[in-house]
Amino acid sequence: MTQRRQLLAAGAAFGAGALLPTIGAAQGGAKKFAGVNLNVSTFSAAYPRFLQQALPEFEALTGAKVNFDTPSFPVYNQRADLELSTRGAAYDVVNVTFIYSSRWINSGWLTPLDDYIRNPNLTPSDWDINDFLPGARAPETGRDGKLYGIPWTAEALLSASSRFDLVQAAGLPYPDTTDDLVKVLRAVNKKDRVAGFVADNHYGWTFVPYLHAFGGDVFRKAPDDLFPTLDSPEAIAAADYYANLLREFGPDGAVTYTPDQVLQSLKQGRVNFTDQGQLYLAQLGDAATSRTVKTVKFGLVPKGPAGRFPGTAVHGLGIPAGSKNKEAAWAFIQWALSKQTTRKAVLAGYGSPARRSDVDSTDFRSRQVINGTDLAKLALDSIELAAKTGHMKYRTVSVYPQVDQQLNKAIELVVTKQLSARQAMQQAQAASIAELKRAGVAL
Repeated sequence: MTQRRQLLAAGAAFGAGALLPTIGAAQGGAKKFAGVNLNVSTFSAAYPRFLQQALPEFEALTGAKVNFDTPSFPVYNQRADLELSTRGAAYDVVNVTFIYSSRWINSGWLTPLDDYIRNPNLTPSDWDINDFLPGARAPETGRDGKLYGIPWTAEALLSASSRFDLVQAAGLPYPDTTDDLVKVLRAVNKKDRVAGFVADNHYGWTFVPYLHAFGGDVFRKAPDDLFPTLDSPEAIAAADYYANLLREFGPDGAVTYTPDQVLQSLKQGRVNFTDQGQLYLAQLGDAATSRTVKTVKFGLVPKGPAGRFPGTAVHGLGIPAGSKNKEAAWAFIQWALSKQTTRKAVLAGYGSPARRSDVDSTDFRSRQVINGTDLAKLALDSIELAAKTGHMKYRTVSVYPQVDQQLNKAIELVVTKQLSARQAMQQAQAASIAELKRAGVAL
């Protein structure tokens, strides 16, 4: 059974054992939020789909009715950004998207959750906010030190080889550095009709670990100095290296691959190497859908001349400042991310939990060992490394989405040979400066 089907089945059969009585209790036996209509919106992903299937439990528990909207990632972000900026009341619960977290939190568009968490009449002590990974709570925290989102996923960008048997046949180890990766790809590319490398074409996510590895950065010193540094010699070298991976070793149409297409190409053994989020890579262990379950191997993102800088991403549930149903919204978040709910999701196959108790559970860790590699340990090591180095600060500043788009364009232009790496990165630099000035950033 695929992860998605497992989660849907678990949600449909959630059961009374997971109920949290304090959420729905009211005097006289009435349902506390009877008559309340809650509007919840996140982007479409495995955990939100699981919650949608489990909604009857929450509605029966509280009396509230939930309208749960899950558009695609870009559509969700566009809608949420517009609605939050107006402090409107269209949404009661939203996903606090990683690349927008600083903008939404520090603009005052979300509600601080600390008072709800500390109130024993609203939140039982065993709900345990400290069970959420510190590295996952950090991006959901504002400059004021208050928490604005409760994380439902803490994901790391990892390396994977779907046909590591081809690497072994070439007498080579798993690549640890950027130089190693090129050496391995040259040895295995097109062997057994398997392309060497592909990546999700959201290069503002997949390319940046290489940018950092070569000694470059997105900004001069995020979050305090947001002058872009995309045209530095290190950034240009990184873009040239990365674009060459896709051009020389990629399948036809490599620049068009979405995350799902990358996953399917690895499952089918059509492409060997990638860098992708743990949540996707865990699905390579599904024997029912993956042809490469016995040949796959995982590792950390490659180390470059400047070191190793894995990408990490966190998404959480928060309450818009304009919501008219804040207490009911908190009840929904408390239920959606309770230990009972998250554990049920993990048991059903969810692969990127944010609670330490879930990450450390035998059920999760045993399932994350795929063909001898402990995927969960690799992810935790990446998240801890990112927390120490602070290199992911670039992705949580309010104006990163504008620069993100410029990186997407630049890498595609280099891969398709429309521009050289120098030309594309200089163009991205100029366009990013213009976008940031337009946004009111002092440079």
